[in-house]
Amino acid sequence: MTFGGQPTGFPAPAAGDLIKDSNTKNFMQDVIEASRQQPVIVDFWAPWCGPCKQLGPALEKVVRAAAGKVRMVKVNIDENPQLAQQMRIQSIPAVYAFVNGQPVDGFMGALPEGQIKQFVDRLGGQGNMAEEIEAVLADARELVEQKDYQHAAQLFAQLLQVDRENAGAIAGLTRCEIALGDLENAQKTLALVPPAKANDPEVLSVKAQLDMALNPVDVSEIGTLKAQVEKNPDDFQARVDLAVLLNGANERAEATDHLIYVIRKMRGWNDEAARKQLVKFFEAWGPKDEFTVAGRRKLSSVLFS
Repeated sequence: MTFGGQPTGFPAPAAGDLIKDSNTKNFMQDVIEASRQQPVIVDFWAPWCGPCKQLGPALEKVVRAAAGKVRMVKVNIDENPQLAQQMRIQSIPAVYAFVNGQPVDGFMGALPEGQIKQFVDRLGGQGNMAEEIEAVLADARELVEQKDYQHAAQLFAQLLQVDRENAGAIAGLTRCEIALGDLENAQKTLALVPPAKANDPEVLSVKAQLDMALNPVDVSEIGTLKAQVEKNPDDFQARVDLAVLLNGANERAEATDHLIYVIRKMRGWNDEAARKQLVKFFEAWGPKDEFTVAGRRKLSSVLFS
């Protein structure tokens, strides 16, 4: 799939969300992260600045008229001098435009409304890229669900050429490489995750999956452990060990049931070892996996019954 098609049509933000004040503490969330969903215009101003009082209202008017194609964030440089210094603001008003976490355009000084509109229209068009990234990401995930790992990997790789720090694309490509048995490249791909996104749920899930793939279990002992459990159903250690081996053999439903048995009979056994092992399985399988969903349902019925 290529980029440059029609936008996917994310719901437009509410009018009250289009324009907001921000500061040094919230700049990352309000601008950098927000611009990954749609373009963000940042207006650096100060109460004593005459041209700022002309530009600000005109800019807000045009942003509202754009009906959600862009957002606007206002930063008072008197209250946020460190941020102004980091952005190398030398004179105001100063306007920067961010798309996908990066500054892509801007201007200094007050402009006529017509030129402001051209600026916003030009920026709004770039917002389609963020929408298309989400659309391609959804397509790639659907291919993973269909176990078409080869084509899914191609889409995830295309996404990373556009947005190298996209956690969903990194996790998705890693998952495909694991499924295709390419563990060496899976490790290299996962290493691309930026530190700020190390705790992303998709990243944690595929990391757990990769850890299991890199440390395969010896499934030859499954028969022996099953015999032990049949002889003594309350041999909890044998059940936990058996669950690990069954998961390695992709018998996930049976692995879940053995752990649920231990949790139901004695949840606190060995510092809740059975529950902790089951949570590890869920992380490795992913939150939307059918066995994760079914397993969480069983676990909840035991914990809250």
